[in-house]
Amino acid sequence: MGILRIGHVSLRVLDMKAALDHYINVIGMYKVMEAANGHVYLKCWDEWDKYSVILTEDKEAGMNHLAYKVEKDSDLDDLKKKIEAYGIAAKIMPEGTLPSTGRMLQFNLPSGHDLRLYAQKEYVGTEVGTTNPDPWPDNKHGAGVHWLDHALLMCELNPEKGINKVAENTKFCTEVLDFFLTEQIVVGPGGAIQAASWLARTTTPHDIAFVGGPRNGFHHMAFFLDSWSDILRAADIMGKHKTKIDVAPTRHGITRGETIYFFDPSGNRNETFAGLGFLAQRDRPVSTWTEDKLWTGVFYHLGEPVPSFTEVYT
Repeated sequence: MGILRIGHVSLRVLDMKAALDHYINVIGMYKVMEAANGHVYLKCWDEWDKYSVILTEDKEAGMNHLAYKVEKDSDLDDLKKKIEAYGIAAKIMPEGTLPSTGRMLQFNLPSGHDLRLYAQKEYVGTEVGTTNPDPWPDNKHGAGVHWLDHALLMCELNPEKGINKVAENTKFCTEVLDFFLTEQIVVGPGGAIQAASWLARTTTPHDIAFVGGPRNGFHHMAFFLDSWSDILRAADIMGKHKTKIDVAPTRHGITRGETIYFFDPSGNRNETFAGLGFLAQRDRPVSTWTEDKLWTGVFYHLGEPVPSFTEVYT
């Protein structure tokens, strides 16, 4: 019962043509449909549901909502009761509110981010199919990412005013949505302040993450690649396309993932993420990173601050 995995991210972009060139030719996604309202839907080659990214042209970049898939339609009703009992308003959105998608449960995290859960989305299959599948498709292009892997949300953190939306989101997601904590950053006297958290529902190091900042916002969405060599190839493709890179290829201490951070033409941050990292399990001890080793956790090789990483987001 409950949440299976990340389902899709709905993003606002400033220029649809430039955004599509980026998500198709740099990241390697496929355009699957365009709605009458101008929304464009994309998927990765190794995904089987119809789409994982929705693009909407707007005057301001950022995230509209983040969605996760649940196992059964009845889970939506059960989770609605749990969310409302926790004190957060929730509503059922009818089938067809989003194309090719069943009923959705909509609510806001304590941080205010719009989160949606659904059980049904049209199955279209991967690019290699399910009968004698090849390891990759002949029409793979760009970085050739496999799937949408996770999202990281920035959450207001102001200890002087008693505001810690990281901790509030973490508590809600673990107690109500049944995520489990895999890693965290703690700061302040005695490490009393939870400044960042990584949570999972699957066996990957995280399916969602929360990091403290001056305001709520969207930090990044990540796409999975197989290996370090794929990360380097993705960086080459970004160089060819003059993509704005935020953090060049490196390794995280947190999650142990191999990574590169970059921006779409509207300023929304993306990540290509490779490697298993570690096997996330409910009985695995939580990894805690202390304030003095914070940047080693974020970027293991240098262990030094990268100001744009926490200061720039949509």
